[in-house]
Amino acid sequence: MQPCGSTMYLESISLINFKNFDQRNFEFDQKINCLVGNNGVGKTNVLDAIYYLAHTRGYFNPIASQNIKHGEDFFVIDGVFNKSGRREHIHCSLKSGQKKIMKRNGKEYEKLSDHYGFLPLVIISPYDTDLIIEGSEVRRKFMDMIISMNDPDYFQHLIRYNKTISQRNALLKYFAANFVFNRDNLEVYDTQLVEYGTSIHQTRKAFIEEFIPIFEKWHGHILEGSNIAGGSERVGFSYKSKLASAQFEDLLKETLEKDRVLQYTSAGVHRDDLVFEIDGHPIKKVGSQGQQKSFLIALKLAQFDFMKKKSHMKPILLLDDIFDKLDDNRVGQLLHLVNDENFGQLFITDTHDERTERLIRKTGQSFTMYPL
Repeated sequence: MQPCGSTMYLESISLINFKNFDQRNFEFDQKINCLVGNNGVGKTNVLDAIYYLAHTRGYFNPIASQNIKHGEDFFVIDGVFNKSGRREHIHCSLKSGQKKIMKRNGKEYEKLSDHYGFLPLVIISPYDTDLIIEGSEVRRKFMDMIISMNDPDYFQHLIRYNKTISQRNALLKYFAANFVFNRDNLEVYDTQLVEYGTSIHQTRKAFIEEFIPIFEKWHGHILEGSNIAGGSERVGFSYKSKLASAQFEDLLKETLEKDRVLQYTSAGVHRDDLVFEIDGHPIKKVGSQGQQKSFLIALKLAQFDFMKKKSHMKPILLLDDIFDKLDDNRVGQLLHLVNDENFGQLFITDTHDERTERLIRKTGQSFTMYPL
């Protein structure tokens, strides 16, 4: 087992036909890397390429083919990571009409899921507001992503559960279209859903119990350090699931007639949600912009801490366009929070090079500026 806080950093990355880049190579500092330039030059695209190598997909656009540069028919991302002193060459490529290819040190993965969790990484971005303003699916995916990065069994159960849901829904549609019904056929899928869904629910429940204190710690640090949230409000969140008060098997029986009418499965862990609150009220409705920003930053820093604990490795941290959403004092406080031995390599994008360099110099860490 690696000691907690083992080092991992990205040495270099090479992009070909990825988003707006024809071809570009970067060599990175082990600590802080600042990508600066006007809007639209590709700063965020570099972060997305780094995210791709860790998560096998983009953060900003999950549709892989749309990440190919306009007018081209393929893209390539090559990265060299140093993980506990060992160099790891990660390759990702996609050709139009073909499947995505991921390789580690020249060997292609048979399943993309086999790479998931190998490179711990966290991003903080303006797009994180989707976690508050969008529907439950976004929050479920956030929770599932954190757990899956550190629990391959959970990831496989999730894949099998989602596949079974699709099969059950297809069968319900078939029944409706053909005016037939066969309970035995449906029970084959129900048995699988109960097995995978119950396991998923228990794992999510245990995760939330462990994660909430980490989140509360970080939110407290943010309040104490810079008063980002503008007050001393009480924040929190909870895991909402019908499986908390009923057996999954009973839920499927109770909703059977409803499912036949709707032609899809209306009960299960695919309907779970995370409820984000401030002073007992939904933060989406009553939280100010500053309070929501503080909540999201605490959420992502808690993700960092959780992943570091589970992987025994300091995740790479990507800070995308944070100056656009936070004032200099708040950004300075955020940089102060991440400027200690608990954090590893850091990537920052900004439109103003002088502002970035001024704040980064205050950390006393090594850094490199990359004008785009």
